Amino acid sequence: MPKTTGARYFAEVMKGYGITHAFFVPTILMDALAEMDELGIQKILTHGEKAAAYMADGYARAANRPALCMGQQIGASNIAAGLRDAYMAGAPVIAITGGPGTPGRYRHAYQEVEDFSQFDSMTKLNLQLDDVSRLPDLMRQLFRAATTGAPKPVHLRLRGSHGQGIECEADLPEPIIEKAYAAVPAYRPEPELERVKAALAVLAKAQRPIIVAGGGVTASGAQAELVAFAEKLQIPVATSLNAKGAILDTHPLAVGVPGVYSRECANRAIAEADLVMFIGSHAGAQVTANWKIPAPGVTVIQVDIDAQELGRNYPNAASVLGDAKATLRHLIALASGPSAGAKAWCVRTQQIVADWRASVAAQYNSDASPMRPERICKEINDALPANGVVVSDTGHAGMWTGQLIEMRHTTQRYIRCAGSLGWGLPGAMGVKCALPDQPVVLFSGDGGFYYHIAELETAARHGINLVMVVNNNSSLNQEIPLVGDAYEGKRGDKYKPDEMWRFSKTADLAKVAEAMGCVAFRVDTPKALKEVLPRALAMTKPVLIDVISDDTALAPAAWTPGGKGGH
Repeated sequence: MPKTTGARYFAEVMKGYGITHAFFVPTILMDALAEMDELGIQKILTHGEKAAAYMADGYARAANRPALCMGQQIGASNIAAGLRDAYMAGAPVIAITGGPGTPGRYRHAYQEVEDFSQFDSMTKLNLQLDDVSRLPDLMRQLFRAATTGAPKPVHLRLRGSHGQGIECEADLPEPIIEKAYAAVPAYRPEPELERVKAALAVLAKAQRPIIVAGGGVTASGAQAELVAFAEKLQIPVATSLNAKGAILDTHPLAVGVPGVYSRECANRAIAEADLVMFIGSHAGAQVTANWKIPAPGVTVIQVDIDAQELGRNYPNAASVLGDAKATLRHLIALASGPSAGAKAWCVRTQQIVADWRASVAAQYNSDASPMRPERICKEINDALPANGVVVSDTGHAGMWTGQLIEMRHTTQRYIRCAGSLGWGLPGAMGVKCALPDQPVVLFSGDGGFYYHIAELETAARHGINLVMVVNNNSSLNQEIPLVGDAYEGKRGDKYKPDEMWRFSKTADLAKVAEAMGCVAFRVDTPKALKEVLPRALAMTKPVLIDVISDDTALAPAAWTPGGKGGH
């Protein structure tokens, strides 16, 4: 076997699997980073390991292929925390960290804590490499695990605080690059045809069926098949946040995003359905409004690539194990056509959607100043190019965009934070690195934006020219109802409930962005935002638009039967 260094081997494997960016905080694999530099892999030095993990997450979701983040031993906990979102969203992130060196283990070595197990719950595979001779097979295993079945993050801990245990010379074989594992999905498991036929037989008995499409549809690239199947059988379609855009918001069968961060019309439509078909969705708490829609007892069909998910949250009348695209193709081929009641049911769901649109029209078109968040979403919708990508933080940002951002072209994308406030800025930067030729617009609240505001400098330094729209209400106003409940009955100067949700109104995010090398605008009217957005999208530098918004504007609570807003 030829002599090489572990650092060179590492770099060649990353290049072979299509890694284009390394998101990292030093000191980690410095020799390998130098080798990657020679191979054309771009180094993105961030201001925190968590941000590096978020960038890799955004990249992986946008590109549907593995992305790389790295941090030294003391930063491993930050990497682990950053992988939480990638795990929940199903992103194939490759995380590399340093670890204890053999001479100092159990001797209070500087910065040493035995933290390997913290990655167990944040990854699909958690590996430890002690000898450079194992580098070839363990690296192949990382990519294999990250991309097969339901994609998830994976982690490899190296010996030495900055991974120096592999940077020696060694007898290593020529790198073996298994191209199947360089993208998602690595394989497309075909469903059993008898299961497909059984699902269609159950579906044929329903009078008011509805599809709930999840992130598995997006990961599989099955958007066109989803729409073709829905059109053939004339079945309304709801999409989880991870699948938003799989069917256009302008399509007559689209009812919107259901669950907690939802359009009321989507929840109402599912509540009236007599059958729900989950495709590539875990049927988890967020998409089902904590398992209230569909209600227990409603007939459920589930299609998923992971057998463990079939029937996990609802007893299935039919379960189909398979890749979403492959399964939908069989469903399309074997389905006979719409049921007798399909036309009346589609008319009903279209009316539910029309009623919802009418109910939000006043705020969506509001000229108020400070601005309503609904109007911010309208201006983004109107300005977004046909190939534009909207990235959303969580909390109110996820609620507003989930309801009101519209995908009007099949070439538009929506990528959202899976749950960790503050993901938005670094996540959107990762998306832009993956899609450099597409316009990327971030929607974040100021509360989320503050988490990783230092990454503005990273965006400017690397010319990551995304557009950042900050819904700036100088607060975490999503917490107002909770604070009100906690302080109910408490009055007088002694009590200061505002301290639990309000920030300083004098902070100027535009000035901060300009100081870090970005272009920035501060606007407080719809007219000003309408004028600024096209200019921002045309610029070749990162642009922050600090939008002063109404701090009393709360996203509506999810509609559920018998709950708030329900009957």
